[in-house]
Order: sequence, then C-alpha cells, then structure tokens
Amino acid sequence: MSMSGSAQGSSQSGSGNVPPGADRGFIDLHAHYLPAVDDGAADLRATLEMAKGVAALGFTHLYATPHQRQGLFLPTRDAIDQAFRDMGEAICHAGSTAPPPRLGLAAENFWDEIFLGRLRSSEIPSYDGGPAFLFEIPPALMPAGIENRLFELRMAGKLPVMAHPERYHAVQAQISRAQSLGRSAALLVDLGALAGAHGRAEMKTARQLLTEGLAHAVATDIHSVDDLDPIEAGMTWIRKHLGPEALQTLLADNPRRILAGELPELGT
Repeated sequence: MSMSGSAQGSSQSGSGNVPPGADRGFIDLHAHYLPAVDDGAADLRATLEMAKGVAALGFTHLYATPHQRQGLFLPTRDAIDQAFRDMGEAICHAGSTAPPPRLGLAAENFWDEIFLGRLRSSEIPSYDGGPAFLFEIPPALMPAGIENRLFELRMAGKLPVMAHPERYHAVQAQISRAQSLGRSAALLVDLGALAGAHGRAEMKTARQLLTEGLAHAVATDIHSVDDLDPIEAGMTWIRKHLGPEALQTLLADNPRRILAGELPELGT
C-alpha cells in the first residue's frame, strides 16, 4: 500500500509541530533523513550522522520528507512510519549531551497522477497532518494551470510548499514566474543551491530569489553527509549578503508560519 493520508509526526524526540513563537531554533522543512526509503540516508548510521551535522548548524526541528513519486520512489506508509520510529529511537539513544532535535514527518510529493488523486481525495501527506504540504514538479515542464490549482488549494485552507523553485526552468528563464507562484504557495529554496551544489543556473536563480525577496524560506534538502558543507556554505552566503536576521527569518520565523498554514509575506 502506498503512503496516503496525512503524515502524523511524533517521536521520542518530541512532537514536530512547532507553534509560532515557541523558540527561535532553525527548522528544516525539507530533508531525506529516513533510512533506506528513497535516495536519502542509506541506513540508520547515515541518518544519525546527517541529523547530528544539521543540528550542529543550529537546527532544532527536523522534518523527514521522503519522496512520493510514481515509478521511482514510493515507499509504503508502513515503511515510512517504521523508519521514522527507528530514527526517533536512535536519536534519543545516541548519547549526546545536547537536547535531541524535535522530529516531524511529511513527504516530498511529486506532481503526478498519484499526487493529483490524493488532492482530489484530500489525502495528501502533509506536515504533521496540518494544512501545509511539500511538493515538487518536473524541472523542465511547469504543469499547465498550476497557479490556478495552487490558488484553489489555498482557498480550500491548504498551504502548498514548493520545493527548490530554483531548479525549474520556467523560473530560471523568468524570475517573475516565482512571484506569481508565490502568491498561493510558499517557495522553499535549497541551501546547497546557494553555494552552487546543484549547478550554475540553480545557484544564480536561488540567489536571485532571495535577494529579490521572492523566497519564503530555505531548507537543507539533505540526502547524505556530503551535503553538509554546501548547506553550511549556503547559510554563510545568506548571513554575508542578507544579514543574520534574514537567516533567522528564512530558517525559523517563516517555517513556523508555514507549519501553521500561514503564507508569509514575500520579503519578510
């Protein structure tokens, strides 16, 4: 059985859902921490190394967002729940003197027939069963009428969160497209892209999205420990070019708003 329904996130490390104003620790809204369910962590040891490395960068809330993509990565709900439990137990028993991060569960939903069917049946996997859900689209092809669909979802009380908009050719070619998408969806830029980890065009677009105030938040999109250096470099780029308060907004304040189902104002 494929994953369906809203992902409910809780673990021994505490509930993932973060009320606005709870604290100002960084929140990772997009990451592939779960062991052996997609192209992320290969095993539980890799999960722990990734979580430890991200926590060392100031993250206190980690969301696991395994792929849900027809024909490629479509782990079952049972497999995801088990991997999530294993991750929580392993982190709690890792022996660190620091408080363990809070964990939450969602999914990276690919815009395909399974995704569209789940939208119709109101069974889209979301952040902790709340109104916000993460999605991605084919880089080379923007779905026809996507802005209208996102607007309808927003009017229905949902908050679509678009993963790595800097990868999409339509946004690379015309940055104003991000503004129209961002009216109904939160745009979530990959930190590694800011450091050039995903290509020159992606780096240029990611930086432009941030400098022009068109991105609502940023996230790690970590798949392995090899991503830690680009993630840290992306955070450094934001501090240097936009200031430490911008980093706080993009990694703490706005993610909290997103989890609450609020679409942050662009440029804030």
